[in-house]
Amino acid sequence: MAKFVKVATKSELPAGSGKVVDVEGKEIALFNMDGTFCAIDNICKHQGGPLGEGYLEGAVVTCPWHGWEYDVSTGACQTNPAVKQAQFNVKVEGDDILIEV
Repeated sequence: MAKFVKVATKSELPAGSGKVVDVEGKEIALFNMDGTFCAIDNICKHQGGPLGEGYLEGAVVTCPWHGWEYDVSTGACQTNPAVKQAQFNVKVEGDDILIEV
């Protein structure tokens, strides 16, 4: 059975922004893509940069360290198509944002 953990509220994450959240010891990058919430592994596959601190434009986040780009809705790397970030299911209940663990 799926277990969802509350990680944030909608009011904490304005449209077009991202945030690093901790889900049972794992760093996850949570994004608000104009009202659609997406979550991927926070650690960039290139050199470990924090994706949740990156710049989000549309569905693409740019790693703040070296500019690698990822589609936050799929985890696919735009810079290197052979690379993909893990994705996590997200659901919203009222103002609460929850991620599946």
